[in-house]
Amino acid sequence: MKVFKFGGASLETIERIQQVGKIIQSFPDDKLLVVISAMGKTTNELEKVAQNYFMRKREIAAQLLYNIEQQHIQTAENLLGTREHPLFVQLQQFFTEAEWTLGEKPTRNYDYYYDQLVGLGELLSTAIVSAYFNQAGIVNSWVDVRDVFRTDDNFRDANINWEITELQVNQKVMPLFNAVNIVIAQGFIGSTDQNESVTLGREGSDFSAAVFANLLNADSQTIWKDVEGLKNADPKLFADTINIPEIAYGEVIEMAYYGAQVIHPKTIKPLQNKQIPLYVKCFLDKDLPGTVIRQDADNRKLPPLIVLKKNQVLISITSRDFSFITEDRISDIYEIFHDKKIKINLTQNAAITFSCCIDNNPEKIELLIKALHEGFKISYNEGLELLTVRHYKNGLLEELTKGRKVLLEQRSDNTVQLVMKLPPQ
Repeated sequence: MKVFKFGGASLETIERIQQVGKIIQSFPDDKLLVVISAMGKTTNELEKVAQNYFMRKREIAAQLLYNIEQQHIQTAENLLGTREHPLFVQLQQFFTEAEWTLGEKPTRNYDYYYDQLVGLGELLSTAIVSAYFNQAGIVNSWVDVRDVFRTDDNFRDANINWEITELQVNQKVMPLFNAVNIVIAQGFIGSTDQNESVTLGREGSDFSAAVFANLLNADSQTIWKDVEGLKNADPKLFADTINIPEIAYGEVIEMAYYGAQVIHPKTIKPLQNKQIPLYVKCFLDKDLPGTVIRQDADNRKLPPLIVLKKNQVLISITSRDFSFITEDRISDIYEIFHDKKIKINLTQNAAITFSCCIDNNPEKIELLIKALHEGFKISYNEGLELLTVRHYKNGLLEELTKGRKVLLEQRSDNTVQLVMKLPPQ
């Protein structure tokens, strides 16, 4: 048993979808659980639908949804060569479900409606790919993962109920492999015990695949991407990046925690718990070696690992009465951050000031400042970058920070983090 995950980039064009089919056909003797993301930038487009709906701009939301519908219908027709196929009835049912949501007045919070609308992308892509594969002789069964993954109701970042999910994997997924070698499921989504759709966090399809790998006791999980494998830095941001042939689970967890976008932060733990290796391979050339992530990888051979998070805000929280920021005050501060669902990327505290670096989300920051204002004085600096380097070497930091003003620095034996401000343009 192997688990494969294909992201949106692998489904952007007809040719790439056909290439995914060829990759799967090259594993004729394996049972494959295939997790598929939304096509291309569909998730981004559905986010616009959710935003406009929640702002009471329902006509705009409906038009955006219609555009997505037409794009997917056209893709399906190009793959199947006809509209006389049961798939199109299934697609219409998905869009009708979304239209029902748009027809309601929003009475719950934004995250709830986000999940009811944005998860549509994975349902569309998997239904289309499954139908095309079956027509092309790649026999498979399609499963709605909302009938399998049970979660809590923490919308936009739901937590898996492992006990119930394992039961449903055994009852609803495993029997499918008695008839076929390939089962196709969605990433990113699940449902509550009230049958309300949820998402598992942005880019959560990697995690979905890891949940399946863990519960199916898979031999391996492979994430198919449009890169050769893991690199020591984002090639879109840095020149002369270095390929990493192998890396340990712990290092990848650190990279994901600090903001690297290659692997979803939750992905590693379900694999590490059962020592399941994770491969990162290139769907454009499946014969490239890629990267293997496993427990016993030799980290001594790693190059410096560089993670740059842009659009950061440095918030300084100072006690109004100049009292010390001690454990009880810090506990109060963390409780407010937790309540507002704001992740802290870096912290530092002095006698009367607690400073932290967070992602720049204006809506959440406004709510945060209102909540903190009663007990503290607040100042913040935006338009910043957070640079993290593991296994840094002499001279590298000087090169990476050239022309930038460092506002905050933390350093340990093998990791340095810098909050930096770009010079004025």
